[in-house]
Amino acid sequence: MSNVARNAPANSPPARNCLVCGKPFPRSGRALYCSPACRLRAFRLRHLQDQEVLRLEAAQPLRRRARLLSHSVYECPRCEERYLRVRRCPECNLMCRRLGLGGECPHCAELVLVADLAPEAEL
Repeated sequence: MSNVARNAPANSPPARNCLVCGKPFPRSGRALYCSPACRLRAFRLRHLQDQEVLRLEAAQPLRRRARLLSHSVYECPRCEERYLRVRRCPECNLMCRRLGLGGECPHCAELVLVADLAPEAEL
């Protein structure tokens, strides 16, 4: 008769499970994965998460810029017609210059800049 619990050291940790697949494997020092395939899969998963975070961080300024462009007023250099969200004059076929943020006036339906409505604070 053998008593395994009696022969094992008192402070030995129990067998661990693989961090990827969850299979139990015998304790072997500092091993975290049961096979090289699981180690490679863990590496790929870590880097996939890093790429997702980078993609989300890069997307935020682009979304902000898109919101700003949807409220931008442009003016044709030749005919001086103002357009909202239109960068090329449909009549002259020239690229318009950006005047700034603005929108359509609710009373007269003209395009008005925010800078025209809010005077600059004097220091």
